[in-house]
Amino acid sequence: MSSASSSKPPPPTSGTDAELERLLSKTASSVASSEEVERMLKSFKLNPFDILDIDESSTPEEIKKRYKQLSLIIHPDKNPHPRAPEAFDLLKKAESELSDEAKRENIDAIIAQARSLILKSLSLPLTTPNTDPALRRLDPSFKVRMRAQVKELLIDEELRRRKAIKMNLANEGLEARMKEEEVAGKKRKAEDDKVWEDNREQRVDSWRTFSKDSKKKKKAKVTLLG
Repeated sequence: MSSASSSKPPPPTSGTDAELERLLSKTASSVASSEEVERMLKSFKLNPFDILDIDESSTPEEIKKRYKQLSLIIHPDKNPHPRAPEAFDLLKKAESELSDEAKRENIDAIIAQARSLILKSLSLPLTTPNTDPALRRLDPSFKVRMRAQVKELLIDEELRRRKAIKMNLANEGLEARMKEEEVAGKKRKAEDDKVWEDNREQRVDSWRTFSKDSKKKKKAKVTLLG
């Protein structure tokens, strides 16, 4: 067989084959988008980086780019997964948190704390770069350890936040009850004052009757002695 014959281009794809290829491509894309929804729903909800599946050192521009990429994949209008709306809400919340300067500073501080804790546990300087061989050969990997440590710190912070809310609600409830008792006390006093005022004439009449009877008894006693 000549080299010319061996280099012939493949026969053109028939209409049926092309349609099948498009169908397979669409199916693969649908499976991938469904898998992305499932991944997002299983992610750690308190860590926006985990939801976006992006590195913690990502810039605001990289975060926005990743958000747009994922929103095209899991948007409920394009993704048939029944829980796509839920995943999309998580995505929007994660992007919003990382776009908020104060919230980004807070999560960055927690990540820095997690990194320090891991490096200290490994007896490594806090200035050790992520490319250091000592970190690259870790098993589990440094990234896996970081995610686990960040998760632990975020859970602790969330528990403290909920405890503070609970205490505030309890204090507000106590204050409300004290206010209610104060109002009820004033109401009882007002009612007692009204009853006292309404019975004034009755008390005066009773006193007058008592005084008359006393005078009569006294007069009768003096006459008897005389």
